[in-house]
Amino acid sequence: MRLKQLLVVAFLSANSLAVMAQKYEWKTATSGGYPYKYVTNDPMGARFYTLKNGLTVILSQNKKEPRITTHIAVRTGSNTDPKNHTGLAHYLEHMLFKGTDKFGSLDWAKEKPLLDKIDALYEQYNSTKDEAKRKEIYKEIDKVSGEAAKFAIANEYDKMMKSIGSQRTNAHTWVEETVYDEDIPANATEKFLMVQGERFRNPILRIFHTELEAVYEEKNRSLDNDAWKIQEASHELLFPTHNYGQQTTIGTIEHLKNPSLKAIREYYNKYYVPNNMAVVMAGDLEFDETIKLVDKYMGYMKSKPVEGYKGPIEKPIAGPIVKDIYGPSAETMRIYFRSGAEGTREEMLLDIIGSILSNGKAGLLDLNLNKQQKVLGAAAGSQQYKDYGFFQMLASPKQGQSLEEVKDLLMQQLDILKKGSFDESLLKAIVANYKLSELQALENNASRGSSLTDAFIKNRGNKWNAEVAELDEMGKVTKKEIVDFANKFFGNNYIVIYKRKGEDKEIVKVDKPPITPVETNAGKQSDYVKSFVEKPLPNVQPLFLDYAKDIQRAKLGNADVLYVPNKENSLFRLTYRFDQGNWNNKLLGMAAQYIQFVGTDKMSAEEISKEFYNLACSFNVFVQNEETVVSISGLQENFDKAVNLFEHLVRNAKPDAAALEGLKNRTEKARANNKLNKQAIANALRSYATYGAVNPTNYVLSEQELKNLKAEDLTNLLRNMMNYQHKITYYGPTALPALTAQLQTVHKLPASWSENPNAVAFNRQQQTENKVLFADYDQVQAEIYWVKNLDAYDPKQEALVNLFNGYFGGGMGSIVFQTIRESKALAYSTYAFVQNPGKKNDNFAVVAYVGSQADKLHEAIAGMNELLTDLPKAEQGFENAKKSLMKDIETDRITKDGIINSYLSAEKKGVTHDMRKDNYVQYANLKMDDINKYHQSSLSKKPYTYAIVASDKRVNLDELKKYGEVKKVSLEELFGY
Repeated sequence: MRLKQLLVVAFLSANSLAVMAQKYEWKTATSGGYPYKYVTNDPMGARFYTLKNGLTVILSQNKKEPRITTHIAVRTGSNTDPKNHTGLAHYLEHMLFKGTDKFGSLDWAKEKPLLDKIDALYEQYNSTKDEAKRKEIYKEIDKVSGEAAKFAIANEYDKMMKSIGSQRTNAHTWVEETVYDEDIPANATEKFLMVQGERFRNPILRIFHTELEAVYEEKNRSLDNDAWKIQEASHELLFPTHNYGQQTTIGTIEHLKNPSLKAIREYYNKYYVPNNMAVVMAGDLEFDETIKLVDKYMGYMKSKPVEGYKGPIEKPIAGPIVKDIYGPSAETMRIYFRSGAEGTREEMLLDIIGSILSNGKAGLLDLNLNKQQKVLGAAAGSQQYKDYGFFQMLASPKQGQSLEEVKDLLMQQLDILKKGSFDESLLKAIVANYKLSELQALENNASRGSSLTDAFIKNRGNKWNAEVAELDEMGKVTKKEIVDFANKFFGNNYIVIYKRKGEDKEIVKVDKPPITPVETNAGKQSDYVKSFVEKPLPNVQPLFLDYAKDIQRAKLGNADVLYVPNKENSLFRLTYRFDQGNWNNKLLGMAAQYIQFVGTDKMSAEEISKEFYNLACSFNVFVQNEETVVSISGLQENFDKAVNLFEHLVRNAKPDAAALEGLKNRTEKARANNKLNKQAIANALRSYATYGAVNPTNYVLSEQELKNLKAEDLTNLLRNMMNYQHKITYYGPTALPALTAQLQTVHKLPASWSENPNAVAFNRQQQTENKVLFADYDQVQAEIYWVKNLDAYDPKQEALVNLFNGYFGGGMGSIVFQTIRESKALAYSTYAFVQNPGKKNDNFAVVAYVGSQADKLHEAIAGMNELLTDLPKAEQGFENAKKSLMKDIETDRITKDGIINSYLSAEKKGVTHDMRKDNYVQYANLKMDDINKYHQSSLSKKPYTYAIVASDKRVNLDELKKYGEVKKVSLEELFGY
């Protein structure tokens, strides 16, 4: 369900959350000379402005931290791509980071003629059919692009954002939207808007052919991604005539090979106009000041008539329609039903039905399939676009189960829904849990911004009153309406996609064009950027934690209680933290899963799940390597009931042999699936490179140990859990004395703690020579990692490491990104950084990565090795990285139970104070020479372990021997089963 805005609610009881009578009406007002609209009783307090040029501006104020989430949204995506240039909206999004005639260029007058020549060459290239002539033209494009790049400065936009302390610089394109994102310090609002105004004034399509190669890489990554293939196939079948299904966001290979800079400009001029755009900002802003600044810097834009995409009316699906998709990953399946346009009652009813079927605790799929372990996992939900949407049910098979059997199980749950065989009280619980989750989301600027942006894209802005009131409307929905609708909506009008394991014979790789690395001028800057960076920002003083004052402490028996009050709402989060994990006992992870499937002598597993859902509370047991965390959260008024319910379950868990057999089956299937998952294989290979043949990834129950496991082994572990030493943490509205009094009743503790099992020790390997670890996986791409363990953790080194990472391998302005992607076009994704360990007796470690086409593997390795050997020096890049880190700290406000988490994190590192204070002081004093010395002493000319995941049909293992001794690691060695 998309984010709906929370009403002012009075939480009254476990089974009903009554809503105070509210009116949600549009009102108009004027402030600071600018008229705006708003909806009464909107908890976001959003103001909707329309500037004279038609630009929509939506502002929401949230003063909890001095930062602002920003989205600049354009109503354009793959829907509006020209038929002969699919993918255009997406690669235009990439080009909006390349600058204008004022920034991104050393000398625009000299650069422009070369760019004009490149334009003409691409038009000639596109109209030429003879392959030999095309190659000659592309050679000329490559040559002229190299000449033009001598005047281009890559990533000046990112450098400016870093200089103001922006975070999460990014953008995305989808079927009907392109959105540009930032998270800025509140004191940088004017400088941010200044850049945005310039950014959209006259974007220049420079450094184009290397950026297009990055899009090729993105296309190839999608060809290796079975989930992406499912998505494309589902849309094609759901929307056989509408662009939702007939044009993909990345575009066709043929169109990617024949780009037109002329078409890109025409597209930009057509759709990037103010009456088709919105500026959305949520956070610590002043309304009058902000709207004035938006108008100042973006009011120059000229409106034009925009004819949006008008899709055809789709015929009803005469199903069932079945399609098989093949790929190397694990088998799974989906069922899809097409729905209608946004903003209808049908949309709301499908949201509710999604939760009746799948809400994580008490839905029909949750109880009848997941809880009973009839499948590996199942879920359901809806997705809404402007013209159409769809409802989907998805599931993965357990061991020995066919996809067809899974499909039948899903359809049986639909039949139960259509018969009305569910308790009507579930509807009230669904609304209560929506309100709970959205109360939590309201605290987050990103959630506010995303919801308001979605409203603009889907033309919901003028329906914001209905959006705000929607939870009220959901509360009025009856079981009869749901059942009647379900019987009308769910028929044979569906599509089934079976994702089967096997070779995909339809893959056509995007071939690597010959590209000469281009100059990025990383150490230089335009006059515009120089002036921008030198312009000072208003000061924001950092606020550091004082753990002695910010955390209250108490004792509950022999357990420490750490407490932070919640003064904002009626939610609580309680945790029990144990200093033991999988390294202490391999059964803990199994026990954490098993607890979801067992009941007690008084309640079944299903009854326990239903009760937690009715209480609008939840629990989770997280088992990590050396720690186990039990988390219980929800409404404070139900604190006693929720904690009592969990304590009853954990202390009285009833052995259930059938549940254990189901868990064993699902564990075996999950393990088999891991061997088909390239990211799981890559993670396991990195673990092997870090720790050697015996490592945390393959330290698991053997097949025989799993087979011999008995239900009593796990229930005994659960029943004795609270006998082991643990800390108790709480964030909520109850005062500390009252909390400890409540806990004395619900959380009984032993007179003395049981002794923790000893943890197995995993020692990091010290690389003394280059080695290559290779794992075979059927894919177009090659995933290449560099791994090296460094010195033991020293808190005094943390600031230096952070600054090195920001300069060297983090973000679009980093050395690694600019060289590997921008200059050499070797990858879509690349990074390199030194890992900060989480505990005092661990080590720093280097991890670098390039994901490239397999035929670029040796070029990619050479490119990263050059950077690991010799550090390019860009003084301005260094200063930007330093400023960014300092501004992050200045505007960082650790609140709520984040205060406790910060303290516990510092404690693990052997530190008793807020380390940000030390780092902030050190950042100011660090020099470029310090970074260079660190690089030389820790990274340069050192031995590395190369961990490579690729197809041995595309990569010659003998050729890898030039990098070091090669070991092809089997999946059994990687995973331990």
